[in-house]
Amino acid sequence: MLLTSLSLLLIVFIKAVLAGLAIAAPVGPVGVMCVQRTLHDGRLAGLIAGMGAACADAVFGIVAAFGIAAVTDWMLTHRSLLELVGGILLILLAIRVYTKRTSVQPRRAAPRTHLAAFVSTFVLTITNPITILAFAAVFASLGLGLDSLDLTGAAILVGGVFLGSTLWWIGLAASAGLLRGRVSDSIMRWMNRGSAVLMAAFGAYALYSGLLAA
Repeated sequence: MLLTSLSLLLIVFIKAVLAGLAIAAPVGPVGVMCVQRTLHDGRLAGLIAGMGAACADAVFGIVAAFGIAAVTDWMLTHRSLLELVGGILLILLAIRVYTKRTSVQPRRAAPRTHLAAFVSTFVLTITNPITILAFAAVFASLGLGLDSLDLTGAAILVGGVFLGSTLWWIGLAASAGLLRGRVSDSIMRWMNRGSAVLMAAFGAYALYSGLLAA
């Protein structure tokens, strides 16, 4: 009986890790920010930016795993407001990235830079109400019956989601870090500007969606 329970929990954990990877992997503004931070400030900065998104994913995992319907309903009801906030934040970040001085010379980012990276990606992820629906869809496709999970199973599910998301951001930061130091200041400047344009485009779309839903 105990062995069976442990096997079931292991299956839940593996599926949750896959869910975390599936949610984190699609290309979006947070991925762009993670790559940009890595190229500009190093792998640690990129990883910390990704961890902000991973923590937000864990929060969504908690909401989905523990069936907190009130939170889901509130986010969907205030979807337009959340999209407007996220859109404005993205455009402000895009302006900052576009105007930032760039250098390929290795440097140590200040702690407040890491904190800003973490907070910005956490806020961007948590203000996306569609993520909670994506979690529900991914959980259903993986056969994770949330109603049948006890407290231990739900906790393992959340931990698996966090680990899966974290693994994605570690891989992305490590991959982007391979380019750092191999490009000139001029190329880095254009890469930063390209990242800023992408972020601004995501922000403009979020604003458009928020206004449309208002």
